[in-house]
Amino acid sequence: MQTVTHWINGAYVAPEADARYSDVMNPATGAVTSQVVLASAATTAEAIAAAQAAFPAWRDTSLSRRVAVMFNFRELLNARKSELAAIITAEHGKVLDDALGEVARGQEVVEFACGIQHFMKGGYTENASTKVDVHSIRQAIGVTAIISPFNFPAMVPMWFYPVAIATGNTVVIKPSEKNPTALNWMAELWKEAGLPDGVFNVVHGDKEAVDTLLTHPDVKSVSFVGSTPIAEYVYKTGTSHGKRVQALGGAKNHMLVLPDADLDLAADAAVNAGFGAAGERCMAISALVAVESIADELVAKIAERTRTLRVGDGTRGCDMGPLVTAVHRDKVASYIDAGEAAGATMVLDGRNATPDADGEGFFLNPTLFDHVGTDMSIYTDEIFGPVLSVVRVESYDEGIELINNSPYGNGTAIFTNDGGAARRFENEIQVGMVGINVPIPVPMAYYSFGGWKNSLFGDTHAHGAEGVHFFTRGKVVTSRWLDPSHGGINLGFPQNA
Repeated sequence: MQTVTHWINGAYVAPEADARYSDVMNPATGAVTSQVVLASAATTAEAIAAAQAAFPAWRDTSLSRRVAVMFNFRELLNARKSELAAIITAEHGKVLDDALGEVARGQEVVEFACGIQHFMKGGYTENASTKVDVHSIRQAIGVTAIISPFNFPAMVPMWFYPVAIATGNTVVIKPSEKNPTALNWMAELWKEAGLPDGVFNVVHGDKEAVDTLLTHPDVKSVSFVGSTPIAEYVYKTGTSHGKRVQALGGAKNHMLVLPDADLDLAADAAVNAGFGAAGERCMAISALVAVESIADELVAKIAERTRTLRVGDGTRGCDMGPLVTAVHRDKVASYIDAGEAAGATMVLDGRNATPDADGEGFFLNPTLFDHVGTDMSIYTDEIFGPVLSVVRVESYDEGIELINNSPYGNGTAIFTNDGGAARRFENEIQVGMVGINVPIPVPMAYYSFGGWKNSLFGDTHAHGAEGVHFFTRGKVVTSRWLDPSHGGINLGFPQNA
C-alpha cells in the first residue's frame, strides 16, 4: 500500500521508526487507498527548521526572480490541472468538474501573486523636513504556517501560500489527513518550477503537528480554515504565542428569496449552492429564507430539480459525489433524523441513497426540509452535508433580522429584481461576503475572502491586498544626507522645520 509522507527541504522524508499512520480512503468506494504518516512534534520542528534556514536567501531574492518562479508554477499547474483534479476526486469524493473548478479558483490567487510587485511598492516623501526624506517598505515576516481543511485540499491552501511565497516568506503546510496527496503533488510542482528547497514544506498530521506549529517560536504567522471551535482554539493559542493569526471558522449561509425574484433562477441557485460538493463547502447555502407568499412554489421547484440529480462516483459524470468519510456521513444522517423528530416537513429524504458507484461508499442523497424552526439543530448547526432547510418569513425585514441574528457571518445571498431592496440588503446585512442573485459569492483573488462574527477570528481576511499585508510588515525609514559641514550638537527632541 502506498505511504504518503512529508515533504521537507525539497524531498520526501522517511517515516520515523515509531511513526503513527492514518488511513486515506476513496469515499466513493469505501476502500483504503493509502496510509498517511502523522508527524510528530520533532518532525514538524524539522520542517520549521528547514523553512527558517531557507528564509534569509528567499527573502533577499529579487522580486523579479520570485515572480518568475511564480509564473513557472502557474504554467505547470495550468498544463497539469487535470492530474490534480483527479487526486482531489479520489480522496475527497467531489465530482471531477467540481474538482477542476476548485483548482481554477486557486489558480486565480497564483495569478494574483504573479503581480505582487505592485503590492510591494512603498511610499516616498521627499523633503518631509528640511533635507529629510521618509519612505515606507513592506518586508516578509519569516516562516508562515498554513493549516488547511479537507473540503478544498487544493484551493484553500492556494488562498495563502502564493501570496506568502511571492512576498518573500517560507511556508510549512499541514493539510487534512483525510486527503493529503494534493499538497505533496503541489510540492513537487514547486520544485519543478524552480522554488528553492525549504521554501515550501508539507507535514501531515493531527493535533500534535498543529500544536507544534501554533507554539514554535520560529513560526511567525498562522493561516487556518476549519470549524469555528477549532478556529477559536487556533487563534487563541497562536496569538498567545506571539503570532499573527487569521483563523477562518464555520458558517451557516442564508439565501433570502423575495417575492419579486425569478423563482426558476432562485431554485437553480438553491440546488447548486446547497448540494454542490455534497454540501461540504464553507460557502454552501444551507438555510433558504423564503418569503411566505412564494414559499410553496419555490420549494416545489427546488424539489423538482433535486429529484433529477444523479449521485455517485465522481469519475462517472454524476452531479454529486459522496461525503468524505463514513463517520461524517453518519453524523449528517443523524441531523436528518433530528430534523424529522423536531417536526420539520421532510420534502426529500436522502438517507436511502442508491448511488452509481462500486463498493461501500459514503453516500447520502440530497435532503430538503420545509417549515424549519430556528430552534432546530438542522438550522442552528453547521451540518456540512447535503441538507437544505427552508425557513419561512413574512417579509424582507423579518428575513434580514433572522440572518443578522445568526452567530455566523461568512456568506449570504439575496434573490430579487428590486434594486432598492438589493442595495439595502448589502448595506444592512452583517455578513462578510454578499451575493445579489449570486448564490456562492466567493470573491475574485484580488479581493479578500472572509466572514464576520464567528466565521473569522482575527482581523485579516484571505488573499488580495489583505493577504499581502498579513504576510508582510511595514517599515518606515527616515533619512538625511548632510552637507559636508557638520550639523553640530543638539540634544533637543527632533523637530520638523
